[in-house]
Amino acid sequence: MKKLNIYVTQPFLPPLEEFIPYLQKIWDSHILTNGGPFHQELEQKLCEYLGVKYISLFSNGTLALVTALQALRITGEVITTPYSFVATTHALWWNNIKPVFVDIEPDTFNIDPEKIESAITPQTTAILPIHVYGNPCNVQKIKKIADAYGLKVIYDACHTFGVTIKGNSVLNFGDLSVMSFHATKVYNTFEGGAIVCHDEATKKRIDNLKNFGFVNETTVVTPGINAKMNEVQAAMGLLQLKYIDALIGKRKQITEQYRNLLKNIEGINFMEDIPDVKHCYSYFPIFINKNKYGKTRDEVYEGIKCKNIYGRRYFYPLISQLPTYMGLDSAHPGKMPIAERVTEQVICLPLYPDLDLLIINQICNILKKS
Repeated sequence: MKKLNIYVTQPFLPPLEEFIPYLQKIWDSHILTNGGPFHQELEQKLCEYLGVKYISLFSNGTLALVTALQALRITGEVITTPYSFVATTHALWWNNIKPVFVDIEPDTFNIDPEKIESAITPQTTAILPIHVYGNPCNVQKIKKIADAYGLKVIYDACHTFGVTIKGNSVLNFGDLSVMSFHATKVYNTFEGGAIVCHDEATKKRIDNLKNFGFVNETTVVTPGINAKMNEVQAAMGLLQLKYIDALIGKRKQITEQYRNLLKNIEGINFMEDIPDVKHCYSYFPIFINKNKYGKTRDEVYEGIKCKNIYGRRYFYPLISQLPTYMGLDSAHPGKMPIAERVTEQVICLPLYPDLDLLIINQICNILKKS
């Protein structure tokens, strides 16, 4: 067999000759950042493509998360899950907010709405759910709970570029949604991120916060941060938009190939598309049932790594199992049995537009023979 060297993701890079004219315009204008023309154009085109009213671009998704909490003046406690990338909970910590973890659903791996109410205290001010792997949370149940208790909802939507529910962008739910345009994402601006909001006043506050709190040359109205997307990032984003539909189409094809090849392997489970949802196919996670497959997830992970297939255990360990957070009452072992089980089973297999279908066959054959 041909030697593989396949990673879980690989960023799409458009042809260099298409990017050079953008760079030339930046060089000619001498406008490198601070809301330049490419930045403004990208915000407009993203609103159109994603079907949202307002979007504010950021230098990365983590700063967007931190700023979203500031924009809504969130304090006290926020309910979330530990089944995510650490940036979700780090953003709370940086705002001096106490994360309160609850368990996840067994099929979507998103926050379980049935577990939210019991975690609400007088100090709770918001819910921070994650659309895990781009699969939408139960937005209607979460909204009902938030409305009943007067809580804000900020969605970590870093995996959901272009995802819709019955034709409506998933980004239109909640008070705010936060996106990541990191190089590992479906849509990237090298690094980058955004906050989606629903009214002009909130958009203005977010824009002030990401620019040190300035509202004009001499007036600072809030202790903001420097989180602006620069013109090179924005140019990359504009060019990426020209390809995004084709890229998502390729990711769907790869996902379908995996499903077809793995469907009859006992002990390997994977997710199917959700009805009425347009997916973007951010990741392809599989879940190893040791009792049926005969090997643990870690044995499989190390075994395929020996074949130069570098999957990722997204998300392992749970955030609640990290030393930084394991002292929280809500993080105690046994409190989130589904999340604790899933984190021991998951491997995300390679998924990116340039992944050859023959390589997918080889990966699946290795899994069959393990």
